[in-house]
Amino acid sequence: MLKIGPYTFSSRLLLGTGKYPDLETQKKAVEASCSEILTFAVRRLNIFVDSQPNFLETLDLKKYTLLPNTAGAKTAEEAVRIAKLAKASGLCDMVKVEVIGCDKTLLPDPVETLKATEELLKEGFIVLPYTSDDVVLARRLQDLGAHAVMPAASPIGSGQGIINPLYLKFIIEQATIPVIVDAGIGSPSDAMIAMELGAEGVLLNTAVAGAKDPVKMAEAMKLAVEAGLLGYEAGRIPKKETAAASSPLEGLSVN
Repeated sequence: MLKIGPYTFSSRLLLGTGKYPDLETQKKAVEASCSEILTFAVRRLNIFVDSQPNFLETLDLKKYTLLPNTAGAKTAEEAVRIAKLAKASGLCDMVKVEVIGCDKTLLPDPVETLKATEELLKEGFIVLPYTSDDVVLARRLQDLGAHAVMPAASPIGSGQGIINPLYLKFIIEQATIPVIVDAGIGSPSDAMIAMELGAEGVLLNTAVAGAKDPVKMAEAMKLAVEAGLLGYEAGRIPKKETAAASSPLEGLSVN
């Protein structure tokens, strides 16, 4: 089970809700993914305007935990304000902190991310900060009391997959809180690798929403996360530079 603060989940696939061609496709993809946590950008959702259609109206919200994110924030102050807006709407007290420091790469601002995380923890939020694959920053966020850290596999929406598996592995090895790989996942194999590294979950959006068949891709991602977790728990064989016969002759009588 995936445990984040006081919450417990069966699924380790967290799904974004943006970029789908229409709400019906989005609904079917969410159902196919079996995700229990859905994330969305508060700034891009008219949560207080009843006349504006949104995905909240198409889903049975009793089945899901909503994870508002602070996408669009450039400072800690903005991120905190957006998080409070989401909480005031009664959606959830869990928030993904996202404070972008570079418009080209969409990498997070580490200083403002730390500030926002610290402030929101004081306010009683369940905080999941989005970070780069910075090992030291992940530890600092953990030391502050973050309930999970969400390092990027590669730039948001790029589909490049995991470009620095070594740093992700370092983050995971030192973590005492869940590490959820976020951003840049492009294929089911990317999600599986993240889980094989020891991540406790994967968050993605574009890889499903932008696929030719989002519903099939959502199911594929679900299966990939499950397979990756099983592979990690099973423990892979060590890599060798030489061959090793799968049917060894040692101990057998050979004429």
